[in-house]
Amino acid sequence: MKRVLITGANSYVGTSFERWMQRYPDYQVDTIDMVDGEWRNKSFSGHYAIFHVAGLAHADVTNVSEEVKKKYYAVNCDMAIETAKKAKAEGVCQFIFMSSMSVYGESAPVGKQRIITAQTAVSPANFYGDSKVQAEKGLLELSDENFKVVILRPPMVYGKGSKGNFPILEKFARTLPIFPAIKNERSMIFINNLCEFVHLAIEREVSGTFYPQNEEYVITSLMVKKIAMEHHKHIWVTPIFNWAIYLISRMPGQYGKLCNKAFGSLVYDKKLSEGPIRIEEYQTVPFGESIRLTRTEDDE
Repeated sequence: MKRVLITGANSYVGTSFERWMQRYPDYQVDTIDMVDGEWRNKSFSGHYAIFHVAGLAHADVTNVSEEVKKKYYAVNCDMAIETAKKAKAEGVCQFIFMSSMSVYGESAPVGKQRIITAQTAVSPANFYGDSKVQAEKGLLELSDENFKVVILRPPMVYGKGSKGNFPILEKFARTLPIFPAIKNERSMIFINNLCEFVHLAIEREVSGTFYPQNEEYVITSLMVKKIAMEHHKHIWVTPIFNWAIYLISRMPGQYGKLCNKAFGSLVYDKKLSEGPIRIEEYQTVPFGESIRLTRTEDDE
């Protein structure tokens, strides 16, 4: 039996992974809270892998004090490295770190395409992305044949109860009568597919940097339409307002950034999903079914 320790209690990804692993009786999954310093006094020995999901995310990067920025580095970078050092010293064999696609910066402007390939250099646009980059660097320095470090750089993770951008899109789908028909593409990953990827990473004892994603790229407008259908709502997806979206996307400042974040393109090259864990192996739920499973309970 392999024992896995989730460092970071009550996180969306961590609790989802713990539930997912109940289908594999040859695994024991434990969780430890990282909010206070008590974790430093608890033993990691006996666990094959650490799945480190503790961290700060979803920052409003437009108006943040230097003190808040330091906290992000302390939690997302320093604590991750300290946890990995403790794990290595106590005989843990594998350390899996939840990084982010944000290490590559922002989406392409509306109407443009941005494809992340193996040659694309990291270029974080803000302190949140940089805190992940710095953590990755420190963790990879610890990697050796007896301590395998796994860096996960997933795109937007969505599922029932998820935070971030998906609930915003769901709100649009449930309340707006019309939505712009912008043709963009986004890499995304459904929570169940991500959890199965992590399971396979542990099962196969891999190391390295990985880019788990759904098989399908997502067009924002079609996703919103699909969400509306699952909520028994009708939304008219039309290009008649596209000119306004293009105009706003070129504006400097926050409005332009938000527009490009919603309607710009940002995908991982599918070649990045080749390797020891092939993309088709962890696609437990296709896109259409994932939207149905993500529907909130008050509409069921």
